[in-house]
Amino acid sequence: MKLFFIPVFVLALAFESTAQAADQVILNISGDNITRSEFEKVFRKNNSKETSFTKKDVNDYLELFINYKLKVREALELKMDTVSSFQSELAGYRKQLAQPYLADKSVTDSLLREAYNRMKKEVRASHILVKCPLDALPKDTIEAYNKAMKIRSDVMKGGDFAKIAKEISGDPSAKDNAGDLGYFTALQMVYQFENAVYNTPVGQVSMPVRTRFGYHIIKVTDERPAQGEIKVAQIHVKFQTGGSLEDSTKSLAKINELYDKLKNGESFENLARQYSDDQTTAKNGGALPMFGTGRMVPEFEKAAFALKNVGDYSKPVQTSIGWHLIKLLERKPLGTFEELQGDIKAKVSKDTRSEISRSSMVNKIKQKYGFKEVPKAKDEFVKTVDSTLVQGKWTADKAAKLTGTMFTLGTQSYTHKDFATYVVDHQTKKATGTPKQFALDLYNEWVNQSVMAYEEARLDQNYPEFKALMQEYRDGILLFELTDQKVWSRAVKDTTGLNEFYEKNKTNYMWPKRVDAIVYTCASADVSKQLRKLLKKGLSVDSITKVLNKESQLNLQTKQGKFAKGENEMVDTVAWVAGLSPDVMHNNQVVVVEIKKVMEAEPKSLEEAKGLITSDYQNYLEKGWIAYLRSKYPVTVHQEVVDSIVN
Repeated sequence: MKLFFIPVFVLALAFESTAQAADQVILNISGDNITRSEFEKVFRKNNSKETSFTKKDVNDYLELFINYKLKVREALELKMDTVSSFQSELAGYRKQLAQPYLADKSVTDSLLREAYNRMKKEVRASHILVKCPLDALPKDTIEAYNKAMKIRSDVMKGGDFAKIAKEISGDPSAKDNAGDLGYFTALQMVYQFENAVYNTPVGQVSMPVRTRFGYHIIKVTDERPAQGEIKVAQIHVKFQTGGSLEDSTKSLAKINELYDKLKNGESFENLARQYSDDQTTAKNGGALPMFGTGRMVPEFEKAAFALKNVGDYSKPVQTSIGWHLIKLLERKPLGTFEELQGDIKAKVSKDTRSEISRSSMVNKIKQKYGFKEVPKAKDEFVKTVDSTLVQGKWTADKAAKLTGTMFTLGTQSYTHKDFATYVVDHQTKKATGTPKQFALDLYNEWVNQSVMAYEEARLDQNYPEFKALMQEYRDGILLFELTDQKVWSRAVKDTTGLNEFYEKNKTNYMWPKRVDAIVYTCASADVSKQLRKLLKKGLSVDSITKVLNKESQLNLQTKQGKFAKGENEMVDTVAWVAGLSPDVMHNNQVVVVEIKKVMEAEPKSLEEAKGLITSDYQNYLEKGWIAYLRSKYPVTVHQEVVDSIVN
C-alpha cells in the first residue's frame, strides 16, 4: 500500500457531483473549470482547526491545489488510469473502503460492547486439544468429538487435567505448560474459545468447543478484575539462551551488582542510562511504553504487575533474552468504552466474530433486493458432482446441460453456468468432506459472495460520500505513481544527476568540527588510574575492558565514535586536544575522554549525507517538473473569487 506517502491534502479531497450551475469558477486548468465550492470544501477540510484565514493562507493553499490538479491531469493524459496495476490497486482499496458499508452496524456495535464488557475481567484457563480441521470428513469429525467427550468424562471422574493435557493434548505447548494458557482477556483468543471460557464458571470444565484447530476441553482455573495497563522502566542485561557459560556468569554478576546499587539508593534511571543493554530504552532511563496483560513474556509481565506502588522495583528477573530489573512508573485502569472503541473495532474486524456481522448483513441485503432461490436448480447441480470435486479435478462440462437460474437478486439472475465457473475456480485438492457436502458448501459461499458483491457494486450510487472517497483514492494513487516516476524513483536511479547536484551544492552538507574519541566511564578514581596505566601499555579497548571488569562488570563502560558539539555531554566538557583528558566527575563516576583526532569542519561525502541530499534532489526535480506542467497546461486564476473566500 502506497498512500502513506501522499500529501495530506490529497487524501482530504472530496468532489461534488451535483455542483450548482451558478457555482463560481475559481480557476481554469487548460480548459477545465474548477469551481469555488470544490476548492473551498478541500481548503476548509484541511484547515478545520483554524477559525480565521488570511489572503496568504488561501493563496498558499491554492498553489498546492493547482500543483495537485496539474499532476492528476498529466496522469490522465498519460492514461495511467487504464493500466492494470492501477486498476488492481484501486480495486484493493475499494474492498477496504467498502467494509463499513457491508457490515451490520447494530450487530457490530453489540459485538464491540460484548468485547469491552469481557475486557473488564481476565480469565485463566487450561485446555486439552483434540485436533480436527473444519473440513474434516463427517466420520473424522464424529471420531474427534467422541474422543473429546471421553477425555472430558475422564476429567470429570477425577482425572488430573494437567497430566492428561501433557500426555495427549494436540497443542504442542502442553508438554511444557500442561495446557495452562495463563491469564488472558477478550480478543486474545479465537472467538469460539473465548465464548466458552467466559461462559464457564471458575473450577468447571466446558463441553467440547469447536474451533478451526479442533475440539477443546477447557478448564477455567481463575478470574480477576482487569489489571489495566502499566508503564515500567527496565535495566536490561543481555544473555541469550544457549550462550556460553562465561557470558551467563558475567550477565548474572552484572545484574546482581546493579541490584545492589539500587538497594544502596542509586538512581534507577541513571543506572539504566549507564548500564542497560537495551539502547532504545536506556536513553529514556529505561522507560517502556504502556502495556497490558498478554503483551510481554510471562516472566517479565508477572514481575511487573506484581509491583504494588509507583517507584517500587523488582529483584532480578530472568527471561529468554536476559536479566531485567523492573521499576513501576505508572498504573492505568482499563479505559472507558469510548476511549477503547477504535482499537476494539479494529480487532473485531479481524476476528472470527466479524463473520456474525457479515452473515446478518447478507440476510438484510437478500431481503432488500428480494432474493429468490430455486431449490430444484440447486439439487440438479449437486447431482453433477462426483469424487473429482474433492480431488480438485472437476470440470464445468459435467454440468453443461444445465442452463437454469439458481437464484435471483434484484434485477440479476445467477445461473448454473455461473456456479460451475465458481466451482472450477474454488475447488481444492485438500477437501476432505463428501463431494455433495463440499458442493453445498461452495454453493453457500457463492451465494454469500454474490450477495455482498451485488451491494458493493451499488455503493457509489447509494452513498455519495463513498463515491467521493473513491475519487480521492483514485487521484491519490495516480499522483503517487506519477510522482514516483518523475521524482522519487528517478532521484534514486539517476546517479549521474545526483552526483552533479551534490557537487554543485556540497557546501550545504557540512560536518561541523568534530573529534574522534573514546569515552571511558570508570566506577572510581582507582579504576581511572588503572585505565591510564593500561592505555600507556598500548592495550586495546576490549583488552582493557576485560582486565578492569574482571572483579566487577560495572568498573568500566566505554563509548567510541566521532562526536560534534552537543552529541555527547562528556566530550563537550573536555578540551578538544589530542590525548587523554583529566578525570571528570559525573554521576558519582570518573570519566576520562581520549581524543584521538580533532576533525575540522568539512563537507560530508555523498554517502555520508545521501538521505538528505537525495531528498533535496527530489525537491529540485519536483520544482522543475511543476514548472514544466505549468507551461504545458495553462492555469487561469480568478483572483476575485479566491479573495471572496477570505471575505
